Amino acid sequence: MSALGRAELDALIDEATVDAYGEDEQLTGLFTMIEEHLTVPFATTVLGIEVTVRGVDLSEDGRIVAVCSRGAARQKIGILELPMPTPAPDGAEWVEAYRRWAG
Repeated sequence: MSALGRAELDALIDEATVDAYGEDEQLTGLFTMIEEHLTVPFATTVLGIEVTVRGVDLSEDGRIVAVCSRGAARQKIGILELPMPTPAPDGAEWVEAYRRWAG
């Protein structure tokens, strides 16, 4: 669970979606905030393998995904399925706001 409470997460969601009409624009607003505020690159572990998160993207199926790499291999992983390292990178609160919004 996030260190932020519901009220703080709701305030972030409101900030990201203030001018949004409909779910697609809300998603774009949250994606923009994650893209602008999440400090990358950072390392995390996925299925026991350390990967480097290089950035974020919007997938064709309407999810925010993390662009991960290990050596020459790259893979996009849904950011809600991505385990955050401890300590979490700066801007991780925007991922938690997205998780609450998507919930």
